[in-house]
Amino acid sequence: MTEDVLTRIEGAVGRITLNRPQALHALTTAMCQAMTQALLAWRDDPAVALVMIDHAGDRGFCAGGDIRMLAESGASDGKAACEFFFVEYRLNHLLFEYPKPVVTVMDGITMGGGVGLAMPSRYRVATEKTTYAMPETGIGLFPDVGGGWFLPRMPGHIGLWLALTGARIKAADCELVGVATDYVESAKVADLKAAILADPEAVETILTEFEADAGRPPLAQHQDEIDRIFGKDSVEAILAALQAADTDWARDQLKVLATKSPQTLKVALRQLRLGGAAQSFAENMAMEYAVGARVVRRHDFLEGVRAVIVEKDNAPRWNPATPEGVDDAMLDAIFAPLPSGEAWSPLP
Repeated sequence: MTEDVLTRIEGAVGRITLNRPQALHALTTAMCQAMTQALLAWRDDPAVALVMIDHAGDRGFCAGGDIRMLAESGASDGKAACEFFFVEYRLNHLLFEYPKPVVTVMDGITMGGGVGLAMPSRYRVATEKTTYAMPETGIGLFPDVGGGWFLPRMPGHIGLWLALTGARIKAADCELVGVATDYVESAKVADLKAAILADPEAVETILTEFEADAGRPPLAQHQDEIDRIFGKDSVEAILAALQAADTDWARDQLKVLATKSPQTLKVALRQLRLGGAAQSFAENMAMEYAVGARVVRRHDFLEGVRAVIVEKDNAPRWNPATPEGVDDAMLDAIFAPLPSGEAWSPLP
């Protein structure tokens, strides 16, 4: 077991606590392996009635994956990056199919890999500190860990808007789009956890008792505009519709999208189309793994990590530099199924 994640049984609750606060609990391969081992051990254990996933410290739930490692691997043979994706996606799928209730407490930043832990959970608790985002288009990656499944199943076209812009949303919007099932004030989270640990069978009643009002979702006022504009069938059409709209909100979206990798914008659009049509979560994850195995070695990801995370000049030089330069042949190569010996598969 790695000390970066703590796994233990408390009463009738299997408890997983992310314990890497200095890195905002960013996931490593070893952390994903430790969580998987615990979940497999508890799956058929009659002593475990429920699983709770939370985090140590007060800086946030989980900021994502170990991006520097992925980039270093992608710059060489890509093997460590592929191993991470393979293990992480198996964990995501295990949570999605898990036969026992899982409660995830998203008290703070919940992005990327943290979303991959939260979204398959039956109960997803947000607080006023919760900030949800899938910011991958800004570093030339794509909204993975099941984003292809969950994002297109949000109301209207909000999921695509979140995927392309990397927009950050707070608790009320998380409830609106289905990211959060419950809202609890951060000051009461410790009491909530104690109540669930004391009586996991009563989790529904307990969550209802602790439920507070997250307020009005700011996103609601833009839903019609999002649906009209982000319902277009290409990135170019979405950009044209934003320009034609000529509202303050549309101009803000254009500014944001201008900073993103054109390749990744098109990858995310196709990913959500395919994921939205997928017959199973496993089918979506196999698609995402094939994309991840290729994207992690491409110029835009390495350049995005350099610009945003390593050198922090925030001036990535994308290639191609425009959406028009990203053609179907490039996308077809990124999305092509992997050879059978290299393809992703769920845990046996």
